[in-house]
Amino acid sequence: MDTETSMAPPTATRSRALATEAVHAGRDDLAALGLHAPPIDLSTTYPSYDARGEAERIDTFAATGAKLEGPPVYARLDNPTTARFETALARLEGTESAVAFASGMAALTAVLLVRASAGLRHVVAVRPLYGCSDHLLGAGLLGTEVTWTDPAGIADAIRPDTGLVMVETPANPTLAEVDIRAIAHSCGSVPLLVDNTFATPVLQRPVEDGARIVLHSATKYLGGHGDVMGGVVACDEEFAAGLRQIRFATGGVLHPMAGYLLLRGLATLPVRVRAASASAAELARRLTADPRIARVHYPKVGGAMVSFEVHGDPHRVISAVRLITPAVSLGSVDTLIQHPASISHRIVDEGDRRAAGVGNRLLRMSVGLEDVEDLWADLCQALDSSVDGALQEVHERGDARRDALPEQVAG
Repeated sequence: MDTETSMAPPTATRSRALATEAVHAGRDDLAALGLHAPPIDLSTTYPSYDARGEAERIDTFAATGAKLEGPPVYARLDNPTTARFETALARLEGTESAVAFASGMAALTAVLLVRASAGLRHVVAVRPLYGCSDHLLGAGLLGTEVTWTDPAGIADAIRPDTGLVMVETPANPTLAEVDIRAIAHSCGSVPLLVDNTFATPVLQRPVEDGARIVLHSATKYLGGHGDVMGGVVACDEEFAAGLRQIRFATGGVLHPMAGYLLLRGLATLPVRVRAASASAAELARRLTADPRIARVHYPKVGGAMVSFEVHGDPHRVISAVRLITPAVSLGSVDTLIQHPASISHRIVDEGDRRAAGVGNRLLRMSVGLEDVEDLWADLCQALDSSVDGALQEVHERGDARRDALPEQVAG
């Protein structure tokens, strides 16, 4: 049986390249087990004939949140398949530990609850963030209070009850970037959480610049194929212990099948991100030179996300794409496009949304692995439809005004 005890880190001391870790992390014990592919453990419970021993292990977990030694007890405590994904992601992010959840929002919820349980309910955050993250903080659904600020105002916004500073870089959906190292310095002793969903550890590792907590919507690039939902927090072991206690109490666990798919997704993460990023950079270059485009957003760190503002009607672009899929989410092998003001950030107050740069003409595109020329051809015909539609509306408004004039003036 595949158990946690087989998840010890490799004995080799020489550090391995990211591409190598992506393929081998979380799988180092497979050869010794006589396996090539990681097994999937779907058990919800596990037999034990030593109730006293189990009681001691559960007491230890309740007191410390440390990973259980020995065989699993119950799937809400831990799962061997999911543990492999956690081990691998921690290695890619360069952290001691990682704790996986059923979704990215479940992961963020757990982080906030860990800090709130210590009486630290105040959060300092920089917009833009993913729309649901913004809503969770701003609505106070977990009893938290948020102060929104720009990066320069973080130090002044911190209070004695501040439990967290949160940024997303590149940010969703404007791809705005912040200096993680400078912000970490401004945080002092307050933990800095960086949402690294867009960049992934392929492009940046926030802990190397001073962040304590790294958040991923694993649904996106870590999975990479649009067929699995999950979230994960990479952090030090002390913080991970608190997250495990929250996960056990709230039940926001990652299903083992999802853990298996996410571990498989990590193996190709560097290849996928670099290939999609090359196409995204080329599309950003072409869009920048296109007269149909008002503004292009593409981050300095690179990546596979491109956002752009159109002169025409963005809704016509959405309705006109044929190869590109008009859908929420991102990070899949196929290219997706969506209108943030209508969907991903609709839940954010309109004034706050606009102030963060999320205007009504902004489109967000997640570039996949298709040929760049095919993507460009589809974009071009969709943009033509947008411009033609805008011109038609201008003519229709003109005709309506002319029809309203007295006959002698209209003629």
